[in-house]
Amino acid sequence: MYIKNVLEYFERTAAENPGKTAVIDGERSIAFGELSDRAKGLALALRDACQGRTGSPVGVFLPKSIESVASDLGIVYAGNAYMNLDLKTPPQRIQNILDLVQPLYLITDEAHLAMLSGLWPREKTLIWERDAVPFDRWRNAELMEQLERVIDTDPLCLINTSGSTGTPKSVALNHRSFIDFTEWALRTTGIGEEVIGSLSPIVFDIYSFELCMLMAKSSTIVVIPDSLAAFPARILQMLQERGVTYLFWVPTIMVNIANMDLLSRFDLSALRHVWFAGEVFPTKQFNCWRRSLPRVQFINLYGPIEITLDCTYFIVDREIPDGEPLPIGVPCRNTDILILNEEDRLCGPNEEGELCVRGTSLALGYYNNPEKTAAAFVQNPLNHSYPETIYRTGDLAAWNERGEILFRGRRDTLIKHSGYRIELGEIEHMAVNTLGLVKNGCAVYDYAKKEIVFFYEMPEEIPAAQMRKRIGEVFPKYMIPGRYVRMDELPRNTNGKIDRLRLKESLDQWS
Repeated sequence: MYIKNVLEYFERTAAENPGKTAVIDGERSIAFGELSDRAKGLALALRDACQGRTGSPVGVFLPKSIESVASDLGIVYAGNAYMNLDLKTPPQRIQNILDLVQPLYLITDEAHLAMLSGLWPREKTLIWERDAVPFDRWRNAELMEQLERVIDTDPLCLINTSGSTGTPKSVALNHRSFIDFTEWALRTTGIGEEVIGSLSPIVFDIYSFELCMLMAKSSTIVVIPDSLAAFPARILQMLQERGVTYLFWVPTIMVNIANMDLLSRFDLSALRHVWFAGEVFPTKQFNCWRRSLPRVQFINLYGPIEITLDCTYFIVDREIPDGEPLPIGVPCRNTDILILNEEDRLCGPNEEGELCVRGTSLALGYYNNPEKTAAAFVQNPLNHSYPETIYRTGDLAAWNERGEILFRGRRDTLIKHSGYRIELGEIEHMAVNTLGLVKNGCAVYDYAKKEIVFFYEMPEEIPAAQMRKRIGEVFPKYMIPGRYVRMDELPRNTNGKIDRLRLKESLDQWS
């Protein structure tokens, strides 16, 4: 059956499995049938409030919970696109996002309504406890008629990401791109009806894929509270107790789990699939996971937020030495990868160039931001015959002899220092992965002082002379950082990645 919007998955799943648990949220849970009713009830309230307006974003200002899942589904039932907001985001950034996107409505609850005071009008806010209505089955035909009009190129969700000027960008992703990724995942990786250990924030695209797995394969989402992020042992205990079979995480917490040697302390025999994406997973720590869980299928995925979920994957099917990076693999189905040199020609094997993507996985663009969209989503320089959009990722990559793609870093982390071209990610990889000097590290360039600064995460400070000596054993002098800054924990953005921009902005205070 051809699927043209993701709710067609959910209609079938909810009808076939009404009593199966859909979401586990602490001590609470909800079955598929009740989740469907609550989502449709909210959809009816939203349709009445918006007077039937469709095709526009609706914001969700809730913690990751049963209510946020029902809200996202309800928004799509109403013919609109959901935009989840991070409760921990500073008010000014929330204001910037709302000013840019101008959503039709915001959905929140009584507990978080006060946080929106001064940021958003009360009359354009739906409150869960007050405004969500019991599902009126007599109006189901109205929702089904609306659902029939939702096509695969309509927006499903907006995901906000950092902008270089400090103004967020809202990436619009459509139904077809999520359907394509879901179908690829089901056919290629063997995942199916899973119990998902859901750790990613609701503002992250991984969470949206978890929703697709809930809808497409009646998978159960086990909500891992944000408060447990600093307590990895308790997270593993939850995975054990709930019989979690599938993880899709950013590597940061996985590195911490490996460094703390926690995997041997818990029975994770139910776990079958572990996916990771979003940043480089140091191979030494990855190998700890692979040795501890030999029956698990591990997949390294790659893709910026402008690509729906990810565009390449590497099923780890061989031993990778600790000192070598994990490949990011080969393109997902219905996606093509172009690695282009500075003359916009295809690179040969082992030739480094910019990774560019074409296919239905591409985002629709940046919402209400045509200038930034035009700069990043451009005409394919290899095609002069008809309009064809590619996305220029700004990431550097190369094909290896096996036909796999190797990630080589970011263009914006490629610097010229003392006349030499240096990839800052290479310094990070060597210090963290190969030499094992620190738990996590981030190298940034202080252009004012013409100096490489290395921020690192360790409980105690390492003498700068010792760091220079060890790094100098493997790197030439011009690649050795001149300044070292210890932190208890490196700053992270909402996606769990090290916040390089914030570190750059803090350089003056560490002079």
